[in-house]
Amino acid sequence: MQGVVDFLNGIIWSPFLIYLCLGAGLFYSIQTRFVQVRHFKEMCRLLVSNKESSKGISSFQALAVSLSGRVGTGNIAGVAAAIGFGGPGAVFWMWVVAFLGAATAYAESTLAQIYKEEDEGQFRGGPAYYIEKAMGQKWYAWIFAIATIFACGVLLPGVQSNSIGNAVETAFGSGSMIDTGLGVFSFAKIFTGAVISIILGFIIFGGVKRIANFTQIVVPFMALAYIILAFVIILLNINEVPAIFAMIIGDAFTPMAGFGAAIGWGVKRGVYSNEAGQGTGPHAAAAASVEHPAQQGLVQSFSIYIDTLLVCSATAFMILITGAYNVHGSGEGVFLVQNISETIGANGPMFTQMAIESTLPGIGKIFIAFALFFFAFTTILAYYYIAETNIAYIRRTLKIDGMMFVLKVVIMSAVFYGTIKTANLAWAMGDVGVGVMAWLNIIGILIIFFLSKPALKALKDYEEQQKQGVKSFTFDPVKLGIKGATYWEQKLERNKNKAREK
Repeated sequence: MQGVVDFLNGIIWSPFLIYLCLGAGLFYSIQTRFVQVRHFKEMCRLLVSNKESSKGISSFQALAVSLSGRVGTGNIAGVAAAIGFGGPGAVFWMWVVAFLGAATAYAESTLAQIYKEEDEGQFRGGPAYYIEKAMGQKWYAWIFAIATIFACGVLLPGVQSNSIGNAVETAFGSGSMIDTGLGVFSFAKIFTGAVISIILGFIIFGGVKRIANFTQIVVPFMALAYIILAFVIILLNINEVPAIFAMIIGDAFTPMAGFGAAIGWGVKRGVYSNEAGQGTGPHAAAAASVEHPAQQGLVQSFSIYIDTLLVCSATAFMILITGAYNVHGSGEGVFLVQNISETIGANGPMFTQMAIESTLPGIGKIFIAFALFFFAFTTILAYYYIAETNIAYIRRTLKIDGMMFVLKVVIMSAVFYGTIKTANLAWAMGDVGVGVMAWLNIIGILIIFFLSKPALKALKDYEEQQKQGVKSFTFDPVKLGIKGATYWEQKLERNKNKAREK
């Protein structure tokens, strides 16, 4: 199985996808005149506007849901893997992906808002919706929807729960070994998998509002606690920070793991962590109640900064400052840098746990176990919501009862299975899911740009209203020449009818 999955990853994560991710980010950065820089102040202002409706969640809640997808295992174990296989220079390329990806995140999330729909009393939207409406290619939208249901409902949850299981086992011990039909596993992993599955079931059976209410409390708290701890460790080793910066920048252009390894691993783990271009963030973005689509695009763009420039950087500096890492070479058991035992794998949270433990003894293993639980668990919730949205998209055509219930059972089973299986296989399968979604979504948003430029038109319209100093923003897709934005057309018509009645 590992060999088959690795073969697929070799095809999906070819250099072409790496160039596509970086190229799309650069393209949208230029086309929007670097919206991620120009509108930074506006992003911060929109974060504190907390408007929600019976059909939609607030901008902040949507940010929390999408951040719960972005801030996860990739921020702890993913950064460790990038350093372990690509060297310290991979961190630089994660920063590059974040900066350019913020423009991609603006584009895809604005598209999700423009082409969202009302479904059973709540907003739904995402790549499948905007691919069908803006591209006019329903078959392509269906391929994305099916791939996303499989990736987010089956493949990706196991990556998150696997890291929780490994962290719990490291922090509290494995306990007795239990022989099951799936193999021999530790009591710690079986117990952890069962607990995660039960809590997950309680929340996902409550709907998107329960998911949003949970994540808007947990995500900011866990991210802040993690960054504060990292800041303490960096302060205790402040004299080493200039050398770490120099090492990251120097290795980025002369990669110690072979030419292109730092770029490859930095981009792969950067895309996995911040998800810009992957097509996951737009699902939460579409659920928000906003006055103008560009507003949620800007909020989602800001989430990339939080994920990579803050949380991922915190992990990277803890690992590099304390020297709690190895850098793997091209052959089995070959190391370009070996600071710790060769038995400690890079595909897991151990680098980060050891980094904290070396500076703050007795805290590292347990803190990371708890941090990973919240980081990864909220990401699993986001994955469920994304898979649910794509089933809702398919259900528009195939009226089959029970699809949502089946999804709930499948994702709970995938979470339990992922908790007890090996990390390498879980990560490799997750990479397949991420890669397929990224290919489909990035090609889609680039084609949509050349067909009608809806995200760019929305940005220009928003900026014009800003210049006019309007207090309440409006969005008229017909006036802008944007077709298929039925929700916004109907909303505008309702507002006109109310004005006439007055």
